[in-house]
Amino acid sequence: MTAEQIKELEDSLWQAADKLRVDSGLKASEYATPILGLIFLRFASIKYNKVKKDIEAELEAQKSSRMQREKHEIAIDKYGFYLPPEAEYDYLLNLPEKEDIAKAIKVAMEKVELYKPELKDSLPKDEYFKLVNDQDKTLPKTLLKYFKDIPEDATGDVFGKVYEYFLAEFALAEGQGGGEFFTPTSVVKLMVEIIEPYRGKILDPACGSGGMFVQSSYFIDRRKEELHDTDNKDLFVCGVERTPETVKLARMNLAVNGLRGEIKPANSYYDDPFDSYQNFDFVMANPPFNVDDVNLDRVKAQKRFSEYGIPQNKTKSSAKKKEKEVDTVPNANYLWINLFATSLKPEGRAALVMANSASDARNSEADIRKNLIKAGVIDCMLTLPKNMFYTVTLPATLWFFDKSKAGSEPKVLFIDARNIFRQVTRALREFTEEHIQNIATIMRLHRGETERLTQLLESYQQKAEDYEVKANALEPSVNEAVAEYDDAKLVWDEIQDRITTGKGEAKQLKNELGKAGTALTKAQKAKEELEKEYKALTDKVAYFNGHINWLNERFPNGVYDDVIGLCKSASLKDIEEQDYSLNPGRYVGVVIDEDGLTEEEFLSEMKGRHKTLTILNAKARDLENSIESSFNILSL
Repeated sequence: MTAEQIKELEDSLWQAADKLRVDSGLKASEYATPILGLIFLRFASIKYNKVKKDIEAELEAQKSSRMQREKHEIAIDKYGFYLPPEAEYDYLLNLPEKEDIAKAIKVAMEKVELYKPELKDSLPKDEYFKLVNDQDKTLPKTLLKYFKDIPEDATGDVFGKVYEYFLAEFALAEGQGGGEFFTPTSVVKLMVEIIEPYRGKILDPACGSGGMFVQSSYFIDRRKEELHDTDNKDLFVCGVERTPETVKLARMNLAVNGLRGEIKPANSYYDDPFDSYQNFDFVMANPPFNVDDVNLDRVKAQKRFSEYGIPQNKTKSSAKKKEKEVDTVPNANYLWINLFATSLKPEGRAALVMANSASDARNSEADIRKNLIKAGVIDCMLTLPKNMFYTVTLPATLWFFDKSKAGSEPKVLFIDARNIFRQVTRALREFTEEHIQNIATIMRLHRGETERLTQLLESYQQKAEDYEVKANALEPSVNEAVAEYDDAKLVWDEIQDRITTGKGEAKQLKNELGKAGTALTKAQKAKEELEKEYKALTDKVAYFNGHINWLNERFPNGVYDDVIGLCKSASLKDIEEQDYSLNPGRYVGVVIDEDGLTEEEFLSEMKGRHKTLTILNAKARDLENSIESSFNILSL
């Protein structure tokens, strides 16, 4: 979804939540469920409407055939999804007010589950009856209206966005405590771009709303287009999530995004529903951080957690204390790290979000880290900028594994991305699409995929040229608008001069000034709109040229090279010298100042700001003169 679409969706969510607060008996933590159900139906309808004509055409074409199939059979076979008429969003939206809308929504959900067994018991149904009472039954219909304008071309991890919104605004219980938090889309995109889950089986043992899977799906679609690959999408997703309501959300997310797979309710510490050991091509997750109450006895015998060592206290408890207490893992971070490494097939790759503290953890965790490093499975460590996450400020690092490197001479790429970000709000940062591609390209160059840098630079160059062509085409219109404004301003100034010098009849001058003022305002508005459009185009040209320069300055020869403050390819000897720390800051050298700008970039930024200030000051003086002149006229 675009930033504008996301803003519109958030506005609708706020309206819906406000309506629920006023007109229903739901608690704030319960708002999400009925809203998510309706958004599911809206996006299911968007998806189905795109293929509805094709299904009907095939249904018509087979009428002369002896082997006739039902409509739902054709839809499920070709598109993996069938939406009965009673479940289509427009059908529900257009029901008369006198109808029992809550009941109609429940029927719609039941119909969807009938044709999509994977969603059984996952969609909200009876929750809609909580929105009505004997005096007022209009609330379900009102909520349907709030989401009817979600655009047909909206894409992305929509359910993740909604989930994220309710986490932030209404503190959903499932998002609080225990080190759990929603993973921002730009972080997930970066993880996907680096491990490139193109086909095979992918595991997320702490899947939340399923956002990792959705971004994997989009990556595949994009790469298929780039590679002109027409094969069917060959990715099967396996998710584990312990919170029942979030399991339902993830299943909905998979369904509307056309993903094949399963989401199972389980606690990944104690349950292994997918028999994960050496069973997956890819693993991705943002697991809970710093959990300290995992039962040691229940995990230490599991090979998926212990192959590289089990995290435990090195000093034994007294016998008396053991009688009273259950032994627990001091910190479960390295259970997750173990799980990622052991779940991979021999050629598998993994990515996980982890607390910064794990990179330097001591005691038994240090032993596990040392074993992982010597085994050669750790591929890359990447430090994220501060304030990337919506509900927590805990600094985080991305860990990347590549099992194909196991047994070879250990080599770890360290990337310090703390100064690569876009400031969204005062308290929130994100990666742009170009940031993601630039960082991923560092990893690709490290793998020897030099052609990927060439392709990226070419794509940036093409975009810069496209925007420059548009800017050049618009420039004559801008110049014309500026000339018209100057002419209108000249007329205005001449009339003001005549008023000041008393040359002419006052009433006539007032009339002329009024017409000139209208013409000047119209010309100024046209000029400013065209200048704004022109500036947006030239800014885009500068933006993509800036990214071209950023890459060329750091990798001028088109191959990987260590860059102070950004990246370092470290050998086992380098890592041994740092006492097996995996903190990128120890390897890449001095980081750029917190503002993320080089001296040249800073000077360029200040010049731009000074120019903008000069323009604004000139406009302010013009407005001041106009106001003063108007007061002089009124006093005649």
